[in-house]
Amino acid sequence: EAAAAKMACCSCLCCRCCCREGETRTPEELTILGETRDEDDEILPRKDYESLDYDCCINEPYVEVLEGMDNKKAKKYEAVKWLLVFAIGISTGLVGLLVDFFVRLFSQLKFSLVGKSVEECDDNVCLAVSLLQLLAFNMTFVFIASVLVLIEPVAAGSGIPEIKSYLNGVKIPGIVRLRTFVCKVIGVLFAVAGGLFVGKEGPMIHSGAIVGAGLPQFQSITFKKIRFHFPYFRSDRDKRDFVSAGAAAGVAAAFGAPIGGTLFSLEEGSSFWNQALTWKVLFCSMSATFTLNFFRSGINYNKWGSFQLPGLLNFGEFKCTDGDKNCHLWTAVDLAFFVLMGIAGGLLGALFNCINKRLAKCRMRNIHPKAKGIRVLESLFVSMVTTVVIFVASMTLGKCRDLSTPTSNTTLSLVECHAYLLPCTSFALLIFTFSFYTPQAVLT
Repeated sequence: EAAAAKMACCSCLCCRCCCREGETRTPEELTILGETRDEDDEILPRKDYESLDYDCCINEPYVEVLEGMDNKKAKKYEAVKWLLVFAIGISTGLVGLLVDFFVRLFSQLKFSLVGKSVEECDDNVCLAVSLLQLLAFNMTFVFIASVLVLIEPVAAGSGIPEIKSYLNGVKIPGIVRLRTFVCKVIGVLFAVAGGLFVGKEGPMIHSGAIVGAGLPQFQSITFKKIRFHFPYFRSDRDKRDFVSAGAAAGVAAAFGAPIGGTLFSLEEGSSFWNQALTWKVLFCSMSATFTLNFFRSGINYNKWGSFQLPGLLNFGEFKCTDGDKNCHLWTAVDLAFFVLMGIAGGLLGALFNCINKRLAKCRMRNIHPKAKGIRVLESLFVSMVTTVVIFVASMTLGKCRDLSTPTSNTTLSLVECHAYLLPCTSFALLIFTFSFYTPQAVLT
């Protein structure tokens, strides 16, 4: 009788949903995979998603507030907003400093022990022990990061698509919560220290956005007993502006580019903008870059105020030696090579996106419907493959040497032989890692 009822249910178009009790994939994933069967399967607004009200509701109470706000109160309101923007920039810079400090600390601890073991090795058997030590470090770090994602699933990935959604009016549950912030920051530092081909730049944007959303509220849903009487900036419109500033500060802290952070928030993130917000966002980005640069220069080089490290991602400094008048950083002939490099970069980017999309769809079909523990095992598998490939490549594809003093006739190189194979290995591992850890990029 149960089977007959089930068949009758499946024959009814109105009750077809009951035939999918075992389906655990979201409607968004089914649409990406192209497995929607009819119009009933289209993506509808989810019950846990809400829309943010960015429009000013002109009513009698609002008009009374505007009429009762004199010039002095308006200036006070604007001054408080500038102070909060400055605080968001400083806080985001300190978050970047925290992540960079612990990533450097864990990496130094790992490589000091493994490097000492490699130096003491005389045969391949001893190198296997060094590999096991490196695997133990990396897989432990990645396991911690994976568990944090299970605690707060919204903290997975870079968080950039989710912040774009928030800035365009979609309120995703938990996207700017304090618990998400803690899991995001701790998870990214362990993921990077674990040797995965992931960066701190994307999570810094999400972290900055959470700081921008939470700091002006002076309260937290997680710590409900901690409350301050701060009646300002309670509307979705004000909160959106601070999230825009926090996201821009995250970009500025990651790349050391305040103008780039402002343009990112303006062009890529927000759909709602005004001229006054531009200067506040730029000021917030400058504050984040200044804070991170000031403390990193002092901690790493013991030169406080030298501002030698503007961002978390640094390509070094290109300049001629003092007194060398024949030195030129580039010539007109080099422009042709720059164009070729741009073409090659575009083609590799297209290849990367194509492979990433296919692997992400494969994971949606085969991994997402399974238990969450399978995803932890998947992350450990990725960590193991990455560690083994990098270790073997380091031992076989090149020979490292100390950097010599630069002269006009000296070419600095860290790898003497088979250097052309290392970029290919890095690119393959980059595709491998991103396809497993950033499937939400398919949605953007």
